[in-house]
Amino acid sequence: MRKIFRSLTAGISIVAVAAPAFAQDLPQAGDSYFKAAQAELESIVARQPNTGKAKNIILFVGDGFSIPTLTATRIYDGQKKGVDGESNKLAMEQLLPYVALSKTYTADSQVADSAPTATAMVSGVKSVNGTIGVDQDIKYQDCSSVKGNEVTTIFEQAEAAGLATGIVTTTRITHATPAAAYAKTADRDVENDSQMSDADRAGGCKDIAAQLIDWPAGNGFEVLLGGGRSNFMLETQDDPETADKKGARKDGRDLVKEWQAKSNDGAYVWNKEQFDAVDPASTGKLFGLFERSHMQYEADRAEDKAGEPSLAEMTTKAIDMLSKNQDGFVLMVEAGRIDHGHHAGNANRALEDAVALSDAVKAAYDKVNPEETLIVATADHSHVMSIAGYPDRNNPILGVAGTADDGKPYTTLGYMNGPGAVKEGEPRPDVTGVDTQAKDYLQQALVPVESETHAGDDVAVLAQGPQAYLFQGIIEQNTIYHVMAKALGIGAKP
Repeated sequence: MRKIFRSLTAGISIVAVAAPAFAQDLPQAGDSYFKAAQAELESIVARQPNTGKAKNIILFVGDGFSIPTLTATRIYDGQKKGVDGESNKLAMEQLLPYVALSKTYTADSQVADSAPTATAMVSGVKSVNGTIGVDQDIKYQDCSSVKGNEVTTIFEQAEAAGLATGIVTTTRITHATPAAAYAKTADRDVENDSQMSDADRAGGCKDIAAQLIDWPAGNGFEVLLGGGRSNFMLETQDDPETADKKGARKDGRDLVKEWQAKSNDGAYVWNKEQFDAVDPASTGKLFGLFERSHMQYEADRAEDKAGEPSLAEMTTKAIDMLSKNQDGFVLMVEAGRIDHGHHAGNANRALEDAVALSDAVKAAYDKVNPEETLIVATADHSHVMSIAGYPDRNNPILGVAGTADDGKPYTTLGYMNGPGAVKEGEPRPDVTGVDTQAKDYLQQALVPVESETHAGDDVAVLAQGPQAYLFQGIIEQNTIYHVMAKALGIGAKP
């Protein structure tokens, strides 16, 4: 009986599919939303998957670029431009048509940090919070457990295949996400030798900055742009931008000088004037460290006394450098300070950096041949910011959503936890008359913690180019690596 039922239902399904469609006159056919949706459907139907081989890969990582952050950024960007924010489209939404959701949990945690999530995306495995470039058998902060648990990254594979490689970030170049391209460590916080324990030194382990300079893959990165200058400088060296500050290294290694000694046609820069003067055509390699620590937030970048290039400018110059390799390139671009804005409970700065990420995606798309370049834009993890209340259409996304039961207004954007929370025994602040759109305003939060936390929800993956159609459905985060490796044709041997 069960077999007969299955046969009958299968037959019904076939008949239903084969039945002719009849066009109908609908009263809503002239509605603007109806017509816009019809046009969107037509563009989706006309989409043809690119099943070819990728010459280039560009991986954009919005650190902490959660789906609520994407939505809020879309609205914020539109409102800044004077257009309808809700129906606005960021550059990445217009240019990267294939979409999936990525599950960001790690081998040991429901909620991830940036170290194992970046490792997942560039190496294809889930690992342990706080560790970089290693597999799930690693022991956090146990330097001796690194040996035998190292993984190979897509950047190392690309170098072995003769491709050019590069990293662009607004964080320290030794920070968790960029470090996943080259470092192997049981502790993401060991960015320079002064942060190493005696046991680490005795075990012959290296700090992350030293691992970058000593990276043995191919002929090394062609482009390195970001912050973190102090991790490469000696404790006796004056910082070129901040005279009363010095480097952090105690081991006698001037890593900037070592990098320069390795490259006869390389350029080291630390400010925007030097960066702008670099001619990619005559420069073999480019190393830029624009701050002692992280680069400025996008909202504050114009105030930097030495000047810093934007994320889009760094991305463009990186592509100009890497494109000289006729075999192709692999580039990671991280908008790292979205994450820091959220940790501070400061939605304004987080959204400004997210807009900068979208601008960088457009700059990259305009620079490459999209038919031969797989562009992927995603996040390493989420954050606990939410979009709440019932604000009117076109209400400022950083504005007030309504009035709560306590008679006080509340903002559309808020955090589950963070520094904007009410302290025990204190009433919820009244934001009447407060400029909640100000750059320094901290959104209110529920649970008081010094630094707002990551969240465990899925994040978006947007892609275009060769094999981009494989990003569909809900996928494991480490699958991102496998799609990129397949696109390049450098996956693991069966």
